[in-house]
Amino acid sequence: MIINIDNIIKDIYTAVMAHQLREGEFACWLWQDENNSRELGINEYGCADAANLLYTIGEFPSSAENRSKWISALQGLQNPDNGLFTEATHHPIHTTAHCIAALELFDVKPLYPLNGLSQYATPEGLIGLLESLDWVGDPWDMSHRGAGIYAAMKLSGSVDDKWCETYFDWLWENADEKTGFWRKGAVDGDSPYVAHMAGTFHYLFNHEYARKPLRYPDKVIDTCLELYTKNDLTADFGRRFGFAEVDWVYCITRASRQTPHRYEECRKALISFAKDYIDYINSIDAMTDDGFNDLHGLFGTSCCLAELQQALPGMIRSSKPLKLVLDRRPFI
Repeated sequence: MIINIDNIIKDIYTAVMAHQLREGEFACWLWQDENNSRELGINEYGCADAANLLYTIGEFPSSAENRSKWISALQGLQNPDNGLFTEATHHPIHTTAHCIAALELFDVKPLYPLNGLSQYATPEGLIGLLESLDWVGDPWDMSHRGAGIYAAMKLSGSVDDKWCETYFDWLWENADEKTGFWRKGAVDGDSPYVAHMAGTFHYLFNHEYARKPLRYPDKVIDTCLELYTKNDLTADFGRRFGFAEVDWVYCITRASRQTPHRYEECRKALISFAKDYIDYINSIDAMTDDGFNDLHGLFGTSCCLAELQQALPGMIRSSKPLKLVLDRRPFI
């Protein structure tokens, strides 16, 4: 089976450029939602995800002059007092990590120190943050903080190796032996397994960046396959633009790099999902659908396509191979 996605890549590029206000300055949305809650001007996720998307599809700005404008636009969104990037739709740790990760694509750091996160810059402060997260009731949203703190502090050069080892040691000790997810003792709580899977994805890409082993990769695979075969993912899984899909795909593909456990079953599941998912994307009108209107959700979908293309050699073809930003640095 061979699927060509050049038409999808063309639509992604068209969508990104439609969101451009000026060189390097981007809106996240072109039109309003039913609640009239969107900021339609320059936006942290618009600027960061335009860079992420163009990197993914092989259209990243190349000239020094253009890059300087993109860098200035992103750096200009940082608060000089506390060093944070803030936006209404996400927690400041998520937004800060996301913008710093986008700046890394240009090989630059934020302009100002992350004073607003200084309470987490010691091993004790870091553990305090991780222990304070709601792992039972809201593991998906809380992972934006638990994973974002590593990406923001590491990529900005704010912490040393001891701090990083404390982070991964804590996650090793707190991996759940039944599911392979985080956190031990919390997975059978109030949230569905899919929320724990999506939360786990965020810690997993930090492990991949730091070349760290998973404690229970076999269990990650078992749980992800069960979620898929029992249709126990999100109600609209594979029929939306966003991140749940790449969360599931990445958990399977990266756990499979650490164990041969159920390899053929993983491959069959990924092939089945990829076909249905790409069929869905091809059914969308890129000019009118809200999936292409939201650059952040579009970025999640593009990441999923990039990981599938890498995991299924020869099946998903494009003139330029997609590049997953997570293979360069953590956080999406």
